[in-house]
Amino acid sequence: MIHTIRNALGHAVRRKLRRQLEQTLYKAGDCRRVQAETLLRLLALNAGSCFQRDYRLDSVRSIADFQRTLPVADYARPAPYIERVKQGETAALLGRRNRLLMFALTSGTTNASKFIPITRPFIQAYRQGWQLWGARAFDDHPRLHGRTVMQLSSGWDKFRTVANIPCGNISGLVQRMQNPIVRSLYTVPGVAGEITQADQKFYFALKRSLCARNLALMTTANPSTLCQLFRVLHEQGERLIRDLFDGTDPYDGISRLPRHLRSIRNVPRARELDQLLQSTGALHPRSVWKELELAAVWTGGSAAAYLPRLREYLGDLAIRDHGLHASEGRMTIPLEDENPSGLLDIGTHFFEFIPEDEIDSPDPTVLQAHELVEDESYFILLTTASGLYRYDIRDVVQCTGFYGTTPMLRFLHKGSHISSLTGEKLTESQVVNAVTKVASKADVRLDCFTLTPQWGDPPHYVLLAEETCWPTGVSSTEFAFRVDEELRQVNDEYLDKRDSGRLGPCEAIQVPTAQWQAFIAQRQSTAGGSTEQYKHPYLAPSLETLKQFQLTPQACAAPTAERPSPSAH
Repeated sequence: MIHTIRNALGHAVRRKLRRQLEQTLYKAGDCRRVQAETLLRLLALNAGSCFQRDYRLDSVRSIADFQRTLPVADYARPAPYIERVKQGETAALLGRRNRLLMFALTSGTTNASKFIPITRPFIQAYRQGWQLWGARAFDDHPRLHGRTVMQLSSGWDKFRTVANIPCGNISGLVQRMQNPIVRSLYTVPGVAGEITQADQKFYFALKRSLCARNLALMTTANPSTLCQLFRVLHEQGERLIRDLFDGTDPYDGISRLPRHLRSIRNVPRARELDQLLQSTGALHPRSVWKELELAAVWTGGSAAAYLPRLREYLGDLAIRDHGLHASEGRMTIPLEDENPSGLLDIGTHFFEFIPEDEIDSPDPTVLQAHELVEDESYFILLTTASGLYRYDIRDVVQCTGFYGTTPMLRFLHKGSHISSLTGEKLTESQVVNAVTKVASKADVRLDCFTLTPQWGDPPHYVLLAEETCWPTGVSSTEFAFRVDEELRQVNDEYLDKRDSGRLGPCEAIQVPTAQWQAFIAQRQSTAGGSTEQYKHPYLAPSLETLKQFQLTPQACAAPTAERPSPSAH
């Protein structure tokens, strides 16, 4: 009976979503008009708020009015109004028809969390973006229909403000708002978001998902999360099978979940997996879930560094980018597999763009979406239903083309991840590309690392990675030399500063495992977001980064500019 209901509901929902996707693609042919209408609708939604009165936005009637009236700004501008909303004064930032549901905590690059208001109109638009993504993905992969989904998300109600407003992760709220029949297709219940320890969450998610033979879609924000999950599957396969057979739980007594959720017993599946383990020696995702069809993760920017490792686990399985989204808003909708670019979602937010090389200008060029130029890079600005106006989210995107008159964008890097000791303006995407290229040429892999500056005479950059993760077959010294050479190729200013001696050559340090894991844990605990959305800093511009490690004086010594001898291999 439930299967029949699911099928009927699925057909009806898919027809509706296909029509909505067709409408979205049709509107992409008139980007300028749609964006003008979107801006006026967003301003009307929060009309009468203290913010709009203070900044005279209630009189705005056009995009030109809006841009003349309000300058570009970051979180500091709405912060005082958001603090008032946290106290229960929603009219400080929001209109009467714009009901507040929660605050999303950002997982940005600073230690202090930002509180982003999530309102009902905002979450409706956010969910629609995901539904349109799903409509295209499911049409491209018909085998997904009726099969189960593993999604890892975090809790939306981690704590509350003094006005009793929930604070947490937006993905948890989205999952909670799903239709119950749709939600029944998910192997991991939303209550798993309450598990704060990553090892417990991964183990619980695996136990639940191992029971689903028809698992077809895996989705989470960062590909590193799937890599960690698969590593647990590989290393603890025997223990997982035993717990499925006995109904036991290794985290009994320390897990926050009730016992009936943790005590999962499935003897037939345990025997099947045990036979697989005995024949292959380890549990691999493609053999455990034979109907696996698609993985949905971020693939652009620094997340791309994890894709080689993910491919080792998933082989030729299709991977589709999530699209550019954050607590502040959903920005793009990818339309095909294996492509980090997505269609700008012009019907939900109003977007503006500043050319990347003008971001520090006192009077930068500000472009509308239809004015972008293919292959150029821009900082993206958001005006949303949640009371953010001309908000610089510090994301750098590249225009990869157009669908109609609407740009297709791919994420490059966070703007805050730019290091410039001597004017070289090294970007995180340049670092990731350089390391990835060196690893590919050497036929090795180094997918979790951090490049950070070290002051000296001259200053230089240090490539850090966990000692057990350094690739074999090439010394860390040689690897750093090759990365330095690649950075000279992709950044003319870096080349100039290196040739003039103002920058020293890159060095590499193998960080003890305990220190590296402590570094990761500290970043995750202070960034304000969830484990699944943790964005590893492949470029950490702060000179304080190295001070977090207790490295020997020899390890921190300035490197030599000479190429290592062959004996270093």
